[in-house]
Amino acid sequence: MAKERVALAYSGGLDTSIIIPWLKENYDCEVVAVIADVGQGEDMRAVAAKALATGASEAVVSDLKDDFVRNYCFQALKAGAIYEHKYLLGTSLARPPIAKAQVEAALKHGCSAVAHGCTGKGNDQVRFEHAYQALAPELKVIAPWREWKLVSREDCIDYAEKKNVPIVATKTKIHSRDKNIWHLSHEGGELEDPANPPLDSTWQMTASPQAAPDKEEVVEMTFEAGTPVAINGVAMDPVPLLDKLNEIGGRNGVGRVDLVENRFVGI
Repeated sequence: MAKERVALAYSGGLDTSIIIPWLKENYDCEVVAVIADVGQGEDMRAVAAKALATGASEAVVSDLKDDFVRNYCFQALKAGAIYEHKYLLGTSLARPPIAKAQVEAALKHGCSAVAHGCTGKGNDQVRFEHAYQALAPELKVIAPWREWKLVSREDCIDYAEKKNVPIVATKTKIHSRDKNIWHLSHEGGELEDPANPPLDSTWQMTASPQAAPDKEEVVEMTFEAGTPVAINGVAMDPVPLLDKLNEIGGRNGVGRVDLVENRFVGI
């Protein structure tokens, strides 16, 4: 009999990297790695190659940037959707389009189940699984963090080493990050204690106030019906417009945000 096929929402980070061998070991299944490009700035071909090298039967790359920006980010912008007046919902906004692409890939590639790398304590599992239930309730859901015996990122790193899975995280460089074109959030490491300030090395996209220019940079935005359409008089499509704003904001130290729920968020 043919093996069961499972579509995994795969980013190539620590959690999803070890989920491929874990699924094969515990479910005796084939894994289809579904890789969503939501503007995280990675080489998607390299991510797909890593998935295949670590045991995936197939790797599917979905370019979701334009859909994500137009139909999620800009809609949230128009609604003024900011969690607790601070957090711009960068992670949560990306989950529905990722889950939608994952379900589409699962149905196309003959999968009977979908899997994700969300922990069993957070909201992300709900975002993914509500989308699955809305779009394809017949698909079985596998959530390894609710099943396996790994209880920490250190355990995950040990498992990766045991399975010869290449990872970036180490026991001394242990941040978990979620990046897309709308934001970059950080957790883990020194941030586990909300009394600790982030290390200088934690920041990835923004210049520090000390390193930012001493002179202000004026940016003129043009909106149509609440949607940004131009920067300094230059009309742009949604994705290059956000890329440009990230560039401007990054060099000027814009976007460093406060502590929210013991997670340091910001770019």
